[in-house]
Amino acid sequence: MLAHTLVVAALFTAPPDGRQIIRAMHDRYAGAWYRTLSFVQRNTATRPDGTTEHSVWREYAALPGKLRIEFTPADSGNGILFVNDSQFVFHADTIASASAFIHPLMVLGFDVYFDAAERTVARLERLGFDLAAVRDGTWQGRPAYVVGAKGRQFWVDRERLVFVRLLEPGQRDTTRTSDIRFNKYQPAGGAWISAEVAFLVDGRERWLEEYTEIRTGDALPDALFDPRRWATARH
Repeated sequence: MLAHTLVVAALFTAPPDGRQIIRAMHDRYAGAWYRTLSFVQRNTATRPDGTTEHSVWREYAALPGKLRIEFTPADSGNGILFVNDSQFVFHADTIASASAFIHPLMVLGFDVYFDAAERTVARLERLGFDLAAVRDGTWQGRPAYVVGAKGRQFWVDRERLVFVRLLEPGQRDTTRTSDIRFNKYQPAGGAWISAEVAFLVDGRERWLEEYTEIRTGDALPDALFDPRRWATARH
């Protein structure tokens, strides 16, 4: 507790850099963050013409580094698996594609509380974040740190030391700005869970995730996160 107090005091009395903020996030929740998470995800996709489409996914996470997304109906065999910086896409229980992928939302929203700060820093630098660029900001009425340059940055709630926002160039059109927001944080034991994630493009919401049936701390079988056992491990 004393070490945590000293770290936070240092952040408030001197301009921090991104590495200090990452270390403070880790130290605040190390040993307190839930190791497993599951929920039902209700999605709303908004097309440019304003019409919407809804879908439901079921997700399981084993932290750090593992996330399983099952598209419904579950027996379709469709979904995505993220395991230790790799991504596997499944169609009809068959791997349709496999690729290296550092998932920034996993890194900033979850893995940061488990991995050594040096590993998180290295992954963020590989993703192109300038950790030397930090400024103060305000997000949803709360003080925040803004880490990164104008083109690619992440925001951290200054008091809670949780990730709240990611800004980066659009994946398909880099002239556009992707804005991902972790909203509606609620307590989860000694940690937090964002019950809503919004994805905006140039300020307009395109995708909304709303989480229900949230559970933390349940035992999840390793097979859930093994791409070779995608079909047989369906939970």
